[in-house]
This record gives sequence, structure tokens and C-alpha cells, in this order.
Amino acid sequence: MTLLDAATAVRENAYAPYSRFKVGAALRAGSGKIYTGCNVENVAYPEGTCAEAGAIAAMIAAGDTEITEILVIADSPSPVPPCGGCRQKISEFAGPEVTITLATTAGQSRAVTMADLLPGSFNAGHMVQSNDH
Repeated sequence: MTLLDAATAVRENAYAPYSRFKVGAALRAGSGKIYTGCNVENVAYPEGTCAEAGAIAAMIAAGDTEITEILVIADSPSPVPPCGGCRQKISEFAGPEVTITLATTAGQSRAVTMADLLPGSFNAGHMVQSNDH
């Protein structure tokens, strides 16, 4: 199964009764396994979860920790990028060269790298403590 097939299929399971904007995500882990996620809305809007976050949670739950590629699909007039929070979540497990494919249900797509989506990302290197106080 391709990432596009997996993301398209899981998108149908999205719980989006408020926005009616269903999103599906599929990622390939370093192990080669594919993990999927869909958006899950909540009547208290900030409590919902994004498709990308669901796919990442499934990957971590299965014991994988590296994203080698990811695809996000939505019924949108143009390829829809991950929100800012999901960009940070993806960057936790994907290097700057990892390809993120943005797709529409009408067949449009655009491939970008993690570095393109989140330049100057906050990463673990920023957490290193210096002894030069």
C-alpha cells in the first residue's frame, strides 16, 4: 500500500462533525512500516487532534521513532500543509531532508522537505545546557 492509498483510506474515518474538513495522514517509519492517522474533532475545538499527530502517536506506540516520509491529504482546493503544531511534531522524528507530500482528494500534490516547512525549527540541540555560566 502506498502512503497516498493509506492516507486516503484513513481520511474516511476522520471524525469531523463540526468543520466537515476530513484530513488523513500516512507516514513511513525507519522500519518501513506505514502508520496512519485522521483528525478527531471535539466540540471544545482546541481539544481535537490532527491527523499527523495521530499517525505519529501510532508510530511511537508501535515502537518506531523515525519518520522517513509523510503524506497528508484533504479535500481542499490546493494541497494543504500541516498546522504549525504538527510541523513541530513531525520535526521531532523527521530530519530536515525528509519529504512531506501535501495532497488533495482531487489529485493535486506538492512535495516539500521538513526544512522547507519548518525553517529554523526548535530542536533538542537548543536544550543542551552550557557550563559557561
